[in-house]
Amino acid sequence: MKYLFVEYPKCSTCQKAKVWLQSKKIEFEDRHIVEDVPTFEELTNWISKSGLEIKKFFNTSGLVYKNMQLKEKLDNMSDEEKIKLLASNGMLIKRPLLVGENFVLVGFREKNWEEFV
Repeated sequence: MKYLFVEYPKCSTCQKAKVWLQSKKIEFEDRHIVEDVPTFEELTNWISKSGLEIKKFFNTSGLVYKNMQLKEKLDNMSDEEKIKLLASNGMLIKRPLLVGENFVLVGFREKNWEEFV
């Protein structure tokens, strides 16, 4: 099984996750989250597969999130509006993402990744 690894290369957490995948000899396709922003359809699918709330897909510590003051705005947005917003700017999406056939992992927690990979 080849996984999709969605990352921002300058992100230290993404770098750790990539090294972890490589150390385990896990095959993956690498995708730059800013140069190739996930589409509305992909995000809708991934959110469904992840079992997480849409809010968990937002990079809440990122500058774009903070500058847009999304903490106050998200509660008043529909799910469709939230996903469209995520699809508009890769820097809004929490990373890294690891997409498998039946799961999507958001952020890197080694113990969690061990369970799925």
